Amino acid sequence: MSTPARLRSAALPLGVLTVVFLGYALPPYLGLDPARARLPLPDLPWFYPALVLHIACGSVALLTATVQVWPRLRRTHPVVHRTSGRVYLAAVLVGGVAVLGVAPFGLSGGPTAQVANTMLGLLWVLTAVAGHRAARQPRFAAHREWMLRSVALTFSIVANRFWSTVCVLVFAPSVTSGGPVDAAELAQAVGVSTWLSWVVNLLVVEWWLQRTRSPAPRPVRERVGP
Repeated sequence: MSTPARLRSAALPLGVLTVVFLGYALPPYLGLDPARARLPLPDLPWFYPALVLHIACGSVALLTATVQVWPRLRRTHPVVHRTSGRVYLAAVLVGGVAVLGVAPFGLSGGPTAQVANTMLGLLWVLTAVAGHRAARQPRFAAHREWMLRSVALTFSIVANRFWSTVCVLVFAPSVTSGGPVDAAELAQAVGVSTWLSWVVNLLVVEWWLQRTRSPAPRPVRERVGP
C-alpha cells in the first residue's frame, strides 16, 4: 500500500477515535467547574484556567489533525488544508504554552509526570513550529515529516488512556485489589504512563517514516580513463 493510501485508510478511524475520546473527556470541563476536574488541582488560582485553555486548544488540535493527515483533502482542497493547518498551529502554540504553565505543578504522577508533561509540551510546540517553517520555505517533504511527529504528540493524550490502564495493572495492583490504594504505586503508574504516551508515539512515527521515506539518489560517478 502506498504512503497516501495508508494515510487515507488511517484518517477515518482516527477521526472516529477523536470524536469518541472528546465525547468522553470534555464534559467534566464544559461547565468550568473545578470540582468536576478529572485531575487533582493544586492550590494555585491560575492552574484551572490554564488547564481548561490547554484542554480546549488540545481538542481543536485533535480535530484539525485528523483533517491534516487526509491526503485527498490536501490534494483536492489545498485552501482547506492550509486553513486547517493554521488553526492547528495556533491551537498547538496556545495549548503548548498553557501546558508548560501547568505541567510543573501537576499533582498526578509526581515529579516523573511533571517532567514528562513539560518535555511533551516543549516538543509539541517545537515540532509544529518546525513543520510550519518547512512549509513556508517550502520543503514539503520535511513539512510532512515534522507534522506527523507533531500529530503523534497531539494524540499522546488519547494513547495515555491505554498506557495508564496498563501501568496501573503492572505498577499499582493495589488500585484493583479492593483494598487501600498505595499512593506511591499509583504515582509511579501515572508517571510511567505519561512518558509512554508520547515516547512510544514518536518512536512509531519515526519507524514509519524510515520505512516510507524515499531513498536518496546515489551520486553518479564519472568514469575515468578509456
